[in-house]
Amino acid sequence: MRLPNATSLTTRIKRAALAFDAWVNAGLYDSGRTAGETYERFQERMNVFSVRGWKRGALDLTSEAVTLGTGGAIVMLMLAQPAFNQTSDNWLKAQDLAVTFLDRYGNEVGRRGIKHDDSLKLDDFPDIMIKALVSTEDRRFYEHWGIDPIGTLRALVSNSRGGGNTQGGSSITQQLAKNLFLTNERSLERKVNEAFLALWLESHLTKNEILKLYLDRAYMGGGTFGAVAAADYYFGKPLKDISLAEAAMLAGLFKAPTKYAPHVNLPAARSRAVDVLHNMVEAGFVTEGQIQTALRNPATPVTRTRDITADYYLDWAFGEIKGMADAGRFRSDRVLTVKTPLDLTIQKRADEVIQNTLRRYGDQYEVDEAAMVILDPDGALRAMVGGADYGESQFNRATDALRQPGSSFKPYVYAAGLTSGLYRPDTRVVDRPVCIGNWCPQNYGRSFSGATTLTVAVAKSINTIPIQISIALGKAMGISHEARAAKAGRDKIVDTAHRMGITTPLADTPSLPIGSAEVNVIDQAAAYAVFANGGRKAKPYAAMEVKNSSGEVIYRHADERVEQVLSTQVVADMNYMLTKVVEEGTGKRAQLEGIKVAGKSGTTNAYRDAWFVAYTGNYVGSVWFGNDDHTSTNKMTGGSLPAMAWHDVMETAHQGIELKAMPGLKEVGRAVAQAPAAAPVNPAASAAGKLSRRSFEVIGGVNGLFRTVEASGTAPRPAGDVADGTGTAGRIATP
Repeated sequence: MRLPNATSLTTRIKRAALAFDAWVNAGLYDSGRTAGETYERFQERMNVFSVRGWKRGALDLTSEAVTLGTGGAIVMLMLAQPAFNQTSDNWLKAQDLAVTFLDRYGNEVGRRGIKHDDSLKLDDFPDIMIKALVSTEDRRFYEHWGIDPIGTLRALVSNSRGGGNTQGGSSITQQLAKNLFLTNERSLERKVNEAFLALWLESHLTKNEILKLYLDRAYMGGGTFGAVAAADYYFGKPLKDISLAEAAMLAGLFKAPTKYAPHVNLPAARSRAVDVLHNMVEAGFVTEGQIQTALRNPATPVTRTRDITADYYLDWAFGEIKGMADAGRFRSDRVLTVKTPLDLTIQKRADEVIQNTLRRYGDQYEVDEAAMVILDPDGALRAMVGGADYGESQFNRATDALRQPGSSFKPYVYAAGLTSGLYRPDTRVVDRPVCIGNWCPQNYGRSFSGATTLTVAVAKSINTIPIQISIALGKAMGISHEARAAKAGRDKIVDTAHRMGITTPLADTPSLPIGSAEVNVIDQAAAYAVFANGGRKAKPYAAMEVKNSSGEVIYRHADERVEQVLSTQVVADMNYMLTKVVEEGTGKRAQLEGIKVAGKSGTTNAYRDAWFVAYTGNYVGSVWFGNDDHTSTNKMTGGSLPAMAWHDVMETAHQGIELKAMPGLKEVGRAVAQAPAAAPVNPAASAAGKLSRRSFEVIGGVNGLFRTVEASGTAPRPAGDVADGTGTAGRIATP
C-alpha cells in the first residue's frame, strides 16, 4: 500500500484551512450586511417618532424624570420599610389593651390603653370641638392624603408673621401616627417614619376614623388622654356640653398640653384659645360675630392643683405590659389592673427636684434636660423622670436616650478586675502613661499620681487604671500582644456590664473602659443595683402584680427567678471602694447624714453629659443632665447638679424608713460628729422612728423652703469635680 507523502498532506490541510476561513469570512460579511439592512429598516421606522426642537427637550426631560422617579421610588421603599415593620394585620386590635395602674399602696394613679375614654362616638362630639381642632391643627384634613405640603407651608408663613406657633405644621394623620407607633424623639428617622405611617393610615382608615382615634388618644395635659377626659378634668362637664370658649381652650392643648394647660398657666391658655377662635374665623367655620361672646367671656377651668401624674413612669410601665401581653403572659386578657412599685412621695420629689434644678441652674450651666430613675435594690421602679416637661416632650430620656456614661462606667471595669482575682481594693497600681496603638488616655489634670491603691484610683477617677485593667485581663488569658490583650480584656468588661444589667450594645473601642460606649439611665440604675443587693441581677420592673377584669391574679413578679451575677466578695469590695467616692472623691455632694452612700460620677467629652449613679442599702438612683442636641454644657460635671439632685431626692426617700446596710458593710451610715449638749437638735433627725412619713415630708418641706430663700442662686462647684476623669474635651477619644 502506498502512503501519501508529507507534501501532499500539508497541501490538503492548507486548502481545508483556507476553505474554513473563507466560510467564516463570508458568514460574517453576510451577517453584517443583514444587520446593517435590519438597522436601516429600524431607523426608517423609528424616524416616524423622531422629534426636534422643544418636543425633543420635553422628551428628554420626561425620560430623565422617569429614570430618577424609578430610582427615587426604590429609595422611598427602602426608607418606608422600618415604618411599615411597625404595623401588622391586627395593628388596631393590638392597641386594645386597657390598663389601670395602682401605686404600691393600691391607689389608682393612671390609665393607659384604648380606654383613655373612647365612650363618645364621633357623631356625638360637639361640632365646635371638631371645627376648633381642624382649623388649628390641620385645616385641609379632609382634602390631603396624610401629608399636607400646602398646609405646612401656610403654617410656616403664618407662624413667621405672627411671631409664635399659632398653627401646626404636621397633619392630624401624622400626629396620630406618632401617637400610635412612634415616640417623641426629635430625629430625621422619626419624621420619615411618621410620614410613611401617615400614608399607611390614610390607606387603611377613613378620615372620620382617623379623627376619632386622634381625639381619643392625644395627650391633653394633667395626665389626661383624649378630649372627653380633658373636658371633665378641666371644666368638670361632659364634652358635649362645652361652650365655644371651652372648645377653643381644649383645641389649643393638642400641640403643647403642658404649656397651655389652664391649671398650670391660665393666661397662656386663654391667649392660645384666642388664636384658635381666630383660626376658626379664617377657616370659615364661624363668623367674627359668633366669636365675640367667647372673646369677652373666656373659659374658666375648675380649680385644679398640679397633680402628680407620673406620666413617664406610666408610659414605660404600659410598654412593659404590652410586651408581656404580646409574649402571652396574660393569656387572652386585655383589661388589666397592674399594681406597681410607684411611690408617689418619691415621684413627686423627683419631679420637683429636676424642675427646680433646671429652673435655678439651667442658664448658668447651659443645660435644659435631665432624667432620673429610682429603684429598689431588687429592680422595683419607685420613680422615673424622663425629661424636663412631659407636656413639651413625651420622649423618655430615662429609657430611650443613649448617652456616653463617662467615668460612671468604670465600676463595671473594676468589678471585672475583682472578679478575675487579679485585684483587691488594696492592690497597688501605678498611675502612669499607657497607650493602645496611637491612643493615649489622659487624666483630668494631665498628670499622673504614681503608685496608689485601687480604692484611691476609683475615688480619684483616674483614667489610666481602667485601661491597664483591660490589658491585664487579656494578658491573664495568655495574650502577650498588648493591643490584642486590651481587646480581650474589653470583651470581659462588656460581658460583665451586660450580665449586670446594661442592655444596649457597647461599641468596642480602646476608650470603652473610661465610658465612651453609650448607655441609658435605667440600665445604669439596674446595673448598680447589683452592688446594692448582694450581687443579684435586678431587671427593672413596674408590675408587682397583675389582675384581669375578674379580679383574678394572673401574674406576680415575686415568682420570677433571680440570677446571681457577682460574688458576694466582689460586691463587698466594690461597695467599700464606691463609698470612698462619695466620702472622699467626686461624689461629696451626695452625702446623706448618717447614711452610707456608694456611687460614681461621670462627665464626658466637652461636658456634654453629666451623670451621678449611686445607692444606699435601701435605694438606687441614676441621674443624667445634658442637652438633647448633644451640645456642651458650661463645664457641668457629674459631681455638681446630678449629685445635688440625687441627694435632694434620696434625702426625702430615706425619711421615716428602716435603714439597711449595704452588703459587705457592717455599718448603716457614716460617723456623724456629735453636736454640743446645749446645741439645738435637728427635729427631723431626733424624730427618727417616731414621726410618721407625712410628718417628715412637712418638716422637710419647711426646711427646703428656708434653704431656697437663703440660696444665692449660684451652685458652687465642688473641688472634687476636678478629678472626674473625663470632664474636658479630649479625655474620651477614639483613635
